[in-house]
Amino acid sequence: MALLDALCRRRLRAAHSIDDLRDAARRTLPRMVFDYVDGGAQSESTMRQNRAAFERHRLLSAAPVDVSRRSTATTLFGQSLAMPLIIGPTGYASAFWPKGDLALARAAAAAGVPFVVSNGANSRLKDIAEASGGQAWLQLYIAHDKQATLGLIGEARALGFETLEVTVDTALPGRRIRDIRNGFTVPYSWTPAKVADVLRHPGWMLRALPHGAPRPGLMPMEQGRSWATVSEFVRSQINPAIGWDDLKWLRDQWPGTLIVKGLLDPGQVEPAIGAGYDGIVISNHGGRQLDGAVSTLDVLPDFAAAAKRRIPLLIDSGVRTGTDILKAIALGANAVQVGRATLYGLSTAGEAGVGHALGIFRTELDMAMALVGLNRVADATPAIVRTIA
Repeated sequence: MALLDALCRRRLRAAHSIDDLRDAARRTLPRMVFDYVDGGAQSESTMRQNRAAFERHRLLSAAPVDVSRRSTATTLFGQSLAMPLIIGPTGYASAFWPKGDLALARAAAAAGVPFVVSNGANSRLKDIAEASGGQAWLQLYIAHDKQATLGLIGEARALGFETLEVTVDTALPGRRIRDIRNGFTVPYSWTPAKVADVLRHPGWMLRALPHGAPRPGLMPMEQGRSWATVSEFVRSQINPAIGWDDLKWLRDQWPGTLIVKGLLDPGQVEPAIGAGYDGIVISNHGGRQLDGAVSTLDVLPDFAAAAKRRIPLLIDSGVRTGTDILKAIALGANAVQVGRATLYGLSTAGEAGVGHALGIFRTELDMAMALVGLNRVADATPAIVRTIA
C-alpha cells in the first residue's frame, strides 16, 4: 500500500485543476466505474450545456480596487462556511474509495464546508455524522412507505442533523447510456473484458475489491438478503407520485432547515416558499436525469427575480472552477453544490484528494474575487457578468 499511497501523492502534485483531477480519476478507475461518475443521461446534451452556460457567461474586472481585505467566507442558514460551496449528495461513494462517504465528510469538515449525505451512502449515518463533526446535511427521498421516511429523519434528528435536502427530480432513474453499454450493475457483474480492465487498474483493484461492492448504509440489512435484492428494493422506493402536498407533509415533520433540490422552473419558487421551505437547489442532477433539460445557470437569473431574496438559492450542475462559483453568486445564487468534482478527487487520493479539490475551488474563487475587484462574496452582482452568444 505504501507504493499506492506514493502514487496518489504524485497524482495530486500534478493536479492543478478539477479537470486534472478528472484525468487522474480516469486513469485510476476501471472504465465502468469512471463512466458511472462521469457520464450523463442519454446523449449527455444536458451535461454539455451545463458547462457551455458557464463558458457563455464572462466576468468584468473593476480594477483598480483595493482587494487586500477579501474573504471567501459566507454564512448560509446560520452556518459559517469557508466558501459558498457544499459537497452535494453523491451515492455509491465506496465504489471510488473504501469508506468514501467518511472521506468526503472528513474532508468537508476540514475545509469548513457542509457535506450532504446521500440516500445512497454506503456507511452508517452515525459514522458519517461523527466524521463530519456535526456539519453534515442529509439528502432525503420521500419513499412510498412514509414510515420509512419518518424513521430516517428521526435517526437524523437524534444524531444532531439540522438540515434536510429533499430531492424531487428523480421520479424515474435517468437512462445513462454509458452504464448500459458497460453493463454496470451493483453488485458488479463480471465479464472477461471487465476483468481485464480491472487488471489494468491495480490501484483500484487492490483498494476497492477487498471491500466488495458498495452496500447500503442508511437502511438495515435483513438477514439473508443479498445486495442485489436490496438494490431492487431501493429502486422500488422512488415514489413517482410526489407532489407539493407531500412536501408540505415533510415540512410538518422536520423542525430544522428544509431545502428542496431539483427545481428548474422559476414558477416553483412560490410553492416552495408557500410550503415553508428554507432553501432551493436549482438542479438538473448534473445532467444525469432529463436529457435536453435547461442548464441551471441559464435559469438562475429568473429564479433570483422570482425569489426576491426571500429564500436562499443554491445551484449545482456544471461547476468546475472557482470562477464558476463567482459567476453563480453574481447571478443570484447564495452558494453552489458540487458532486463530480469531489468524486474525482476521492477517486484519485481518498480524503486527501477531496481536500485537494476543495482547495482548488477556494484558491480559484479567491483569485477571481481579487481580479474582478471584490472583497466579499456577497458583493458579486449581475453587473460583473456579461453573456456572449
